[in-house]
Amino acid sequence: MPHVIRGATLKGVCLRVTRGTSGSNSYGLYTGYTSGGLIPPNSNVIDKFPFASDANATNVGVLTQARSYVAGQSSTVSGYTSGGNFPSVNTIDKFPFASDANASDVGDLTQARFNPAGQSSTVSGYTSGGYVFPSNRVNTIDKFPFASDGNATDVGDLTQGRHASAGQSSTVSGYTSGGQYGSSPITATVSNVIDKFPFASDANATDVGDLTQARTLRAGQSSTVSGYSSGGSDANSVNVNTIDKFPFASNANATDVGDLTVARRDSAGQSSSVSGYTSGGVIPVPVVTNTIDKFPFASNANATDVGDLTQARRSAAGQQI
Repeated sequence: MPHVIRGATLKGVCLRVTRGTSGSNSYGLYTGYTSGGLIPPNSNVIDKFPFASDANATNVGVLTQARSYVAGQSSTVSGYTSGGNFPSVNTIDKFPFASDANASDVGDLTQARFNPAGQSSTVSGYTSGGYVFPSNRVNTIDKFPFASDGNATDVGDLTQGRHASAGQSSTVSGYTSGGQYGSSPITATVSNVIDKFPFASDANATDVGDLTQARTLRAGQSSTVSGYSSGGSDANSVNVNTIDKFPFASNANATDVGDLTVARRDSAGQSSSVSGYTSGGVIPVPVVTNTIDKFPFASNANATDVGDLTQARRSAAGQQI
């Protein structure tokens, strides 16, 4: 059966993406991180904020290069920031969770690209989709190991070549939701598609559901049982404050379960064991925010403003431990 693409056309879209990821086993217990991003100019700052209390972030290190439009991944001991920039880079940076320190360059993606989504299993980081300069949206799913420093390998394809998607992770699967697709470098169609790919084997993604609306430039979060997609920009380039939730246990459409404190796009996503976080973003162009929003996983509710990043920025990556 052919794949059906759903969405709406977005003309003259800016090539920006919000970056979201979930950590190993879907979430973190202690701390959220926001790395890189665009102020402008590009930032190399790695911020850290606590999950146990509502507080501002602190600057704990820097990436190997200032860059934005990045994807984030998390192991149990390290955060990763992959791809990014405009036009594009293939760098995979790693920074430690145990101490506050700078990142090191530990490998390369199979393609230099920006605007990909990030996912994490217990043993590997994934970078899915993205934009290869100057005019190619790709469907590539890359995988790189957490146990050793090394380059990524191409392990499968999304159902469509797209960038500006959000990433979510269950304990067994990676998800890539929303974004933009199309063959033209200056026009794109905004998607509501939720793709799923397995962690246990290298395989292509399948289309398993829809977001409540076609949108791009959103943040992704993950609980133990559900994926979340927060904020973003709709087919008319209008910022939204929607928090969508979709189940991991079955293939199903998302439902609207709450609102961010303000409509925004280009944010980073983080996940604790009990809450989702949406940090930074644009509200609206050209205003960039440093706000950290938090929303609960246990109930469907609106987000609250719980702190600030050290810099107002967008197009950053999210990690957690």
